[in-house]
Amino acid sequence: MTDSDETPGASPGVTPGGAPPVASSVSLPPPVAEIATGYAFTGPAMELGAVLWEGQCHAAAPVRIPLAMLNRHGLVAGATGTGKTKTLQLIAEQLSANGVPVFLADVKGDVSGIAAPGQDNPKVRERAGQVGQTWEAAGFPCEFYALGGIGAGIPLRATVTSFGPVLLSKVLQLNQTQEQSLGLIFHYADSKGLELYDLKDLKAVTGFLVSDVGKPELKGIGGLSSVTAGVILRSITAFEQQGASEFFGEPEFDVSELLRLGPDGRGLVSVLELPAVQDKPQLFSTFLMWLLAELFNGLPEVGDVDRPKLVFFFDEAHLLFSGASKAFLESITQTVRLIRSKGVGVFFVTQTPKDVPADVLAQLGNRVQHALRAFTPDDAKALKATVRTFPKSPYDLEETLTGLGTGEAVITVLSETGAPTPVAVTRLRAPRSLMGPVPAEDLDRLVKSSLLYGRYAEAVDRESAFEKLSAGEKEREAAAVESALESPSAPKERGDKSLAEQVVGSGIFRSLARSVGTQLGREISRSLFGTRRR
Repeated sequence: MTDSDETPGASPGVTPGGAPPVASSVSLPPPVAEIATGYAFTGPAMELGAVLWEGQCHAAAPVRIPLAMLNRHGLVAGATGTGKTKTLQLIAEQLSANGVPVFLADVKGDVSGIAAPGQDNPKVRERAGQVGQTWEAAGFPCEFYALGGIGAGIPLRATVTSFGPVLLSKVLQLNQTQEQSLGLIFHYADSKGLELYDLKDLKAVTGFLVSDVGKPELKGIGGLSSVTAGVILRSITAFEQQGASEFFGEPEFDVSELLRLGPDGRGLVSVLELPAVQDKPQLFSTFLMWLLAELFNGLPEVGDVDRPKLVFFFDEAHLLFSGASKAFLESITQTVRLIRSKGVGVFFVTQTPKDVPADVLAQLGNRVQHALRAFTPDDAKALKATVRTFPKSPYDLEETLTGLGTGEAVITVLSETGAPTPVAVTRLRAPRSLMGPVPAEDLDRLVKSSLLYGRYAEAVDRESAFEKLSAGEKEREAAAVESALESPSAPKERGDKSLAEQVVGSGIFRSLARSVGTQLGREISRSLFGTRRR
């Protein structure tokens, strides 16, 4: 089917319903005709490309995916340079055109071109003619984000409070005892009105509760051991070295921003720019856990829908799972399994299916497999394993997967009944937007012209646990100094000491110095000795 066959007002590349018309004069080889029948859906579907058989592309045998099945998740895999990112771009464009918001995690920085019209050239026209596509350049409505403002984009932040002790314990890889202690810290902060906005707030409360002044606060409910507090503080410090200090804070991002439509009714494409943090996988995976948890908790159950409410694409997914903790893998597996009922789809884009844990891979019903290489014994083993994950087909998939060209893929998706479609070797359509990054100055202009930029660009450091505890310590220290100066029974020899020496020798100061080296202790010592916080 070509774009010209679509009903008036339909989104380009999206079939509004009914089986794709096949010209009566076109005679398809029997295997191709059988494959085409498997992709003749009755409801709205997106056009991926056309069937390849024995080296010939059959435009009259389109390969499609039902919109209603996009929340059954998917995998786009293939070796470097085989066209995975362009496939991601092709699907994202059609989702947007059909009023479905999209989230793209752009690790390499080459997906930003979806905001700009593509460039017409002979290769694009040739590809369009081969697959029966009427190609027209188009850009799509986009917002660009960056984790904590690290890189180009509107800063994304979250508060420590919104994470909560359970999710944060998984991020920090704490054991059960340490997780319970972290829960106790959160409970105390909530009961005393000590807001936990950023990591220095959490460190301040933790340090306070193991100081001489703070220990009695938890005496009735078991207390917090200095050893456990030390583990928690060291874990937080290591996490800060991954850039987490920038991510935690205010203003907190409202995840409902991802569900918006553009002024023309197209779905908004939210692009998370990650090139600046691709060497910080813990920060990226932390954001993913929080974002999916927020969506899962905030969205209502919708069951089966005619189109998803939101579709995620995580490029370079191996960065998420390489070296990931058991808790992270369990969290992702559970979320992917359950979030479908909220109308949210998740696609992972990576080099081989083995990059994705088996429990997660089992949840991915839609498969687009680009070429694989078999240069080494490990490559050959991965190739055989990939072939076994596909339904039986008339293709020799081992030979086919190593011989695919750029922009070609082996595809099987879920039909409208939830059954796998026939395996189809497919020549994919060309994206309509720019196949490459937009220039840096254009990206900066797009970011700063967004209505969200003024809302989220500047970090806000309101009075919270850190400031309140700092003020309390300063008041206690000042009272101790005043008491020492006014006491008539003070030994004469102490009168020769300077005020600073008296303060350093006080019990309060020694208690402060034992507070596990927290940011709170450093901040108070700076205020006493006149050094300026950087």
